[in-house]
Amino acid sequence: MIRQAAPAEFEGLRAPGTGPTDPHPKTRKRMPMWDRIKFTLLLVLIYAVLVWYEVVSYEPIMTIQDAMFQVANNAPWIFVLLGLEIVRQIHFRISESSAGYHQFWTQRVFGGFERYTRRRFSDWSRFRLARVLKWLFFIAIAALIMGEVLDTSPFEALFQAPALLWQALPYALQLAFAFFFIAFQFIGLFWLLSRGGVETYYPDDIKTRFTDVWGQDHVVERVKENIVFLEKPDEIEAKGGYVPSGLLLWGPPGTGKTLMAEAVAGETGKPYVFVDPGAFVNMFMGIGILKVKSLFRKLRKLALRYGGVIVFFDEADSLGRRGRLAQQGPSGTGRGFGASPAFQHAGCHGFGYLSPETQSLLTAGAAHGGAEEPGQKNRFFMGGNMMGGGGDPGTLQALLTELSGLKKPRGLINRYVRRLFGMQPKPPPKYRILVMMATNMPDALDEALLRPGRIDRIYKVGYPSKAGRIRTYQGYFDKVRHELTDEHIDKLATITPYATGATIKDLVNESLIIAIREGREVITWQDVMKAKRLKQLGPPEDVEYIERERHAVAVHEACHAVVAYRTRFHLEIDIATIEKGADYLGMVSSIKPEDQFTRWKSEHEADIMVSSPRSRASGCSSATTTPPACPATCTRRRT
Repeated sequence: MIRQAAPAEFEGLRAPGTGPTDPHPKTRKRMPMWDRIKFTLLLVLIYAVLVWYEVVSYEPIMTIQDAMFQVANNAPWIFVLLGLEIVRQIHFRISESSAGYHQFWTQRVFGGFERYTRRRFSDWSRFRLARVLKWLFFIAIAALIMGEVLDTSPFEALFQAPALLWQALPYALQLAFAFFFIAFQFIGLFWLLSRGGVETYYPDDIKTRFTDVWGQDHVVERVKENIVFLEKPDEIEAKGGYVPSGLLLWGPPGTGKTLMAEAVAGETGKPYVFVDPGAFVNMFMGIGILKVKSLFRKLRKLALRYGGVIVFFDEADSLGRRGRLAQQGPSGTGRGFGASPAFQHAGCHGFGYLSPETQSLLTAGAAHGGAEEPGQKNRFFMGGNMMGGGGDPGTLQALLTELSGLKKPRGLINRYVRRLFGMQPKPPPKYRILVMMATNMPDALDEALLRPGRIDRIYKVGYPSKAGRIRTYQGYFDKVRHELTDEHIDKLATITPYATGATIKDLVNESLIIAIREGREVITWQDVMKAKRLKQLGPPEDVEYIERERHAVAVHEACHAVVAYRTRFHLEIDIATIEKGADYLGMVSSIKPEDQFTRWKSEHEADIMVSSPRSRASGCSSATTTPPACPATCTRRRT
């Protein structure tokens, strides 16, 4: 025989009508103590003030007991209101304990009045009517108090109140002037501190064009699309899209990021606002927020006046970083920048095959420099902690808010006065603001800054290719007198594989200085080679080797050169010298004959063979290595 178990009481959802969300509770919710006594305390306070006024107003001095009777006789309304408050609290107390009493008042008395008002008035009208009744109640209480103080009727006291306010106006103005004078001191101080760091260039001030940007043609073509969106935004908005308003240029220093931003402003004919990277590094916290607010207020005005504006944040990592602790996700997960620069040399053969978590751990270890030194955890920095320094997180938050808040209603009258009269605020105008940022540390930027809607497009401005270097050399050499042929420029672009626009400009300028120093106005190939060697190795030291040292250094560097010639088939020898420099006695340097983006095992083996056991791969810092060490390296390849 199977015994049926008694039905168990399941825990979970309450039965209908038994929970705290029941629309018809049986009793009134118990009132907090403060709500129960606040009006009683207010009436007692009014009575005490009137008693104090009676005591200090009469001569000779009236006793407190006589003053209490005098106020009770002259202001019986206080006790009437106090009695009504006591009756109200008794009513609430009974409703909290008796369900029938509570149901009678809520459903039959007040419920009927509620249903009547809902049929007659809308919710908005009922709210405004209740607010007017509250104001009338408080005005009546104030009139009763003033009538008692002025010894007149409450109605006459209301008409005498403006005259009393006019008499007290001079004293009130003095207090207001003192308050605003103190406030303006702080406002003026912060206003002065929030100035600077932002330069505005108007269309006639910018002469840079896209034809002045050499070696980055592929990036320029992509940037031109943003100009089309800035000049003709209706073409994409008419089809339901939105105009990209943010652009990030990242890459090594000197590759032309700032020049490209100037070219965008020059091509569009719009104002160009340059933001100094140190503009938001301030002594006091909060100054950076004021600068961001002031900057975007200015951008909105320029956008409405000129039909668009371009703002450029140089070295954006100084503003857009929140620190490594704020980026809790694994490295390389935000917008595809890849590994930290400390591991980018590994390429796809090493670091790229690791999981994102492992990449994050290795990146963090490289940033901390390996093991911690004793007592390192207890170190701290004084600068910027108490007064903001450059670590004010509010600056970045203000920037994020401004980038996302360009579509909010603007103006005091539009936002508040129109709402006061029940009118909808007018939508803001479409501000055509192109935000451009440049950095060589993209991993330091906060991911919230790089999300679509703020920074919509991200382009890498890397090292120019050989064709780009040739075009850059031609552009800078066309500005000076020279004797270089096309073959010379092609060879120069080959032997400077990682030259940027800034380094190429500097090399041409140094060549011109060498020619002028020698009394010539035309640059020759020898001037260019001297300038290249000077920039690459530094000036040689004017010293003389003794014969034994000269022989040792010559044999040593010859061994490097022979092994490099026999093993490094992917490189060509660029410099072989035994002149003493600042940190080397001799130098054998190799370059790539053409652009190469991969490394092979044989190349690493060749590098090991070329390197001497006691010297560096880029050159020898000491000639103490005995000559037989190099022939041993040379014979290693033959075996």
